[in-house]
Amino acid sequence: MQPSHIRNFCIIAHIDHGKSTLADRMLEVTGAVDPRDMREQMLDSMDLEREKGITIKAQAVRMDFTAADGQQYQLNLIDTPGHVDFAYEVSRALAACEGAILVVDATQGIQAQTLANVYMAMNLNLRLIPVVNKVDLPSAEPERVARELVDIIGFDRDEVLFGSGKSGLGVKEMLQAVVERIPPPVGNPTAPLRAMVFDAKYDAFKGVVAYVRIVEGRVDGRQKLRMMQSGSRFEPVEIGFFHPAPTRIDTLEAGEVGYIATGLKGVSESRVGDTVTTDLHSALEPVGGYQPAKAMVFAGIYPTDPDQYAELREALERLTLNDAALAWEPETSVALGFGFRCGFLGLLHMEIVQERLEREFNLELIATAPSVEYEITRTNGKEEVIDSPADLPTSNEVAEIREPWVSVSITVPARFIGPIMKLVTERRGLFQRTEYLDHAEDEGDSRVLMAFEIPLAEILVEFYDQLKSRTSGYAAMDYHLVGYRAARVSRLDILVNGDPVDALSVIVPTENAPMQGRKLVAALKELIPRQLFDVPVQATIGGKIVARETVKAMRKNVLAKCYGGDVTRKRKLLEKQKAGKKRMKMLGQVEVPQEAFMAVLKMHD
Repeated sequence: MQPSHIRNFCIIAHIDHGKSTLADRMLEVTGAVDPRDMREQMLDSMDLEREKGITIKAQAVRMDFTAADGQQYQLNLIDTPGHVDFAYEVSRALAACEGAILVVDATQGIQAQTLANVYMAMNLNLRLIPVVNKVDLPSAEPERVARELVDIIGFDRDEVLFGSGKSGLGVKEMLQAVVERIPPPVGNPTAPLRAMVFDAKYDAFKGVVAYVRIVEGRVDGRQKLRMMQSGSRFEPVEIGFFHPAPTRIDTLEAGEVGYIATGLKGVSESRVGDTVTTDLHSALEPVGGYQPAKAMVFAGIYPTDPDQYAELREALERLTLNDAALAWEPETSVALGFGFRCGFLGLLHMEIVQERLEREFNLELIATAPSVEYEITRTNGKEEVIDSPADLPTSNEVAEIREPWVSVSITVPARFIGPIMKLVTERRGLFQRTEYLDHAEDEGDSRVLMAFEIPLAEILVEFYDQLKSRTSGYAAMDYHLVGYRAARVSRLDILVNGDPVDALSVIVPTENAPMQGRKLVAALKELIPRQLFDVPVQATIGGKIVARETVKAMRKNVLAKCYGGDVTRKRKLLEKQKAGKKRMKMLGQVEVPQEAFMAVLKMHD
């Protein structure tokens, strides 16, 4: 198809504002899916997405649409996630498009992640189409939300569209606006091939399947191709597009979005952000790729069965192909054996990765408590970056420790300003500013945007749950890294039966360390199973014990078979039991369950 009749766009919004439902109605209106095959969240293909009701992976689909002028257009839609942990998926989707539909809930208005996505799209010079969704709900206030779009982001009132992803109201008008407002792709169809890889997955029969946007040239099954960064050469096994199921075709031309099954078996041979070109008469310059995602949360992942170590490595390699934001490297724990130190964009990202590894690759895993990355200057002037508490040097070797800080934006009704200020200051946060987004008749219902700066470690655990709890679910949050600042932190080590469990070590603010130690050992006392001997659980800082609890021994009734008789026989049995327990304590190994590692997460409760 001629590039002038192609439109590439995506849908961006805050979480739960109706992107996937709106995409379903677009598939229905354009006839891309047979009505008999239609289901809710059609583009959310993963079981996890359907269970949790969120989009995790960006999904592409081609739709054919007849515009008001009678012309046929090819619309390539990419549905994107809304949660802040998957913002990297959004950035990759935006780079493959010329425009975006900005969806805002008519009952909630502009939220923190709405603004974050708008700024991301504006930086890429994308054309935005504002849509007020869910206008058919009883509590909808479409005119108020339209005013917010005009006042806060700067749209003209005439640009704002209204609709409902549930009923399909206004969907044809949105597609017509895509045709009229979003520019067609610009690319020379006769130039050497340049195709940008914006996502990929592994297929057991077709090898690495690269999701591509053809920037210039064309690709067909008879060409020998090459990855410009990795240098991998291959002949395509299959070329096609998503309808939304993979549909095989002979060629993909400039401006189109589709996939190339490369046949490559090595995961490292194809990377997101790479450029596909022809092996002969190849392009001179690759397409501008993506900034690599910077992991912000780190945790150890270990197989419960040491024999599954090789399987876990292979699973991580394949998952990295589909999830470019996941970073990992091998590590060893005294307590847990061989495993991997993994980097994630946030706690939800970590949870999703762990569940995908367990479901898709049939692995049983233990995950350690999450940590952040610290910059360290040693007393000898050497600079280091550590992401594991076990790597933190002793205090006499450290001149300065710096921890990551983030800028947090929270949108909430004004009546909850007090609880949010209390929550943030409890976690070492600094207040920056408050902006009123609107003015309701009751001032408590006016929505405000509150900005704070806070250490990243303080918002990792329980912060989002507490935020929702203290604001009756009304608050929405977005955050981004602002840099590293000096910190007074210490490593809190846990000893179980006198042996240090390195996987339970955490880095905490020095002034809170004793209190955190008491909380943690109290939680571990309830979680570690009782043995036939007393098990001491101790928290230490720099070798000094700051808290202790004891898991009391179970007592076997050795006198059960003694019915009367000489009391000395009973004493002999009890003395024998006592001696046996003493010997067992010297030799006994205590197993620490997965729940104990998760207790570290609940220290803020």
